[in-house]
Amino acid sequence: MATYVLHETLAAKPTASYIVPRDPANVILHNSNITWHPSLTRAERNDLRKQKGATLWFTGLSASGKSTIATALEQHLLHLGLASYRLDGDNVRFGLNKDLGFSEKDRNENIRRIGEVAKLFADSSTLALTSFISPYKADRQIARDLHAQTNQDKDPLPFIEVFIDIPVEEAEKRDPKGLYKKARAGEIPNFTGISAPYEAPENPEIHIESHKTSVEDAVREICKYLAENGLIPKESA
Repeated sequence: MATYVLHETLAAKPTASYIVPRDPANVILHNSNITWHPSLTRAERNDLRKQKGATLWFTGLSASGKSTIATALEQHLLHLGLASYRLDGDNVRFGLNKDLGFSEKDRNENIRRIGEVAKLFADSSTLALTSFISPYKADRQIARDLHAQTNQDKDPLPFIEVFIDIPVEEAEKRDPKGLYKKARAGEIPNFTGISAPYEAPENPEIHIESHKTSVEDAVREICKYLAENGLIPKESA
């Protein structure tokens, strides 16, 4: 647990309370001048954009096929004329999360930030697809809980956990980036499935065994779920 001190140069500001941790990599700001500004309701956005938003949270081991399936799904949804955007675990570390490493603490913050971003996409009536290992149940629950916290809409945003399941032995056979080989050699610390744990979802909305299921069939299965739950037109499934 980090220890926090009030920064001397900010303590004199009467309208805001700034808490600065001793670890400068993690700064928390509480500002009494922040006010939530109401905007269009989600129902209005859904009506104007002719679709509903949701987050599809892809989780699974490295090389399980998360990004491959999510990319194929994004392409399919866009061809259907639906707004969709994929947030990739590697890609966000080039920008939004480039300050984070792979310790448990940094992984927690990585998932928290992505949960917040995905929520914004979903609230904008976009189908947000996130492909992250997200190995810890507690972190995935935080992302789910974020979607239940709405400021002016009564209903929670749909959060769909998509477990891309594969035995670690099968993932190692694929190993397109050579990461498992490096992890086995001790070159990569805290590598999920080898030197760090992966806590599999217990009750995911969608469960796909990627070593037994083609990418096309995986996309069909996900679209079937979306159609049955009123998130895409039934004829699109």
